[in-house]
Amino acid sequence: MSSNSDQDAIVAQHLCKTVGDAGARLAVLDDVNLRVTRGGSLAIVGPSGSGKSTLLGLLAGLDLPSSGKVFLDGVDLFALDEDARARLRATRLGFVFQNFQLIGHLDALHNVSLALDIAGGADAPLRQARDMLARVGLAGREHRKPGVLSGGEQQRVALARAFVTRPGLLLADEPTGNLDAATGARIIQLLFELQRQQGTTLVLVTHDPELAARCDAVLELHAGRVTPGGAPEPAHRSEPTEPSLS
Repeated sequence: MSSNSDQDAIVAQHLCKTVGDAGARLAVLDDVNLRVTRGGSLAIVGPSGSGKSTLLGLLAGLDLPSSGKVFLDGVDLFALDEDARARLRATRLGFVFQNFQLIGHLDALHNVSLALDIAGGADAPLRQARDMLARVGLAGREHRKPGVLSGGEQQRVALARAFVTRPGLLLADEPTGNLDAATGARIIQLLFELQRQQGTTLVLVTHDPELAARCDAVLELHAGRVTPGGAPEPAHRSEPTEPSLS
């Protein structure tokens, strides 16, 4: 893979991850390369156990590779110490989890504003959080705690939390995996509307062919390796309908 371009949001070079001891080593990822330009989108697909979520964790700096590099906006992620990586995640990354990862004792408003508090420097974080919840269709439900929200509503809160800091890069791990088909379709629509409107770069893991088809490119993994012909290629992209975030 050639050197980083100013247009690259994230680049992975020769990423490898092995686990186990010398007597029984398992290659979870083996020489994975990828590049996503600013504002673009990439779907990572493959069977269960192929290394998709491990790759996403490495791209976020949540785990360390056995070898290889990740560059975020030209910054060598693994040349930073853990404190510096945490600061970078707080200010430049958003993350959407399959199981939402909301804080149960906080209402929707404070789950979202917490992201701004951690990032620091936000003016009126509660107002910004309220505005973001309205954009994802949760006006009037700001003070509901996760336990009384539906799965689709919880994922909308998770999207609001991920986008409220206006991250340059958003990583999503099976964002529709715990939702029924109809709710998942609405979340897909919302995810790409927000991504387009904020100019966010999106990298997601999915088993959902509809979701993968909405991305600019698809990378397929099998047993930790990019499959032959599975390097990022343009997907058959479905054009969204007119935005409707209310």
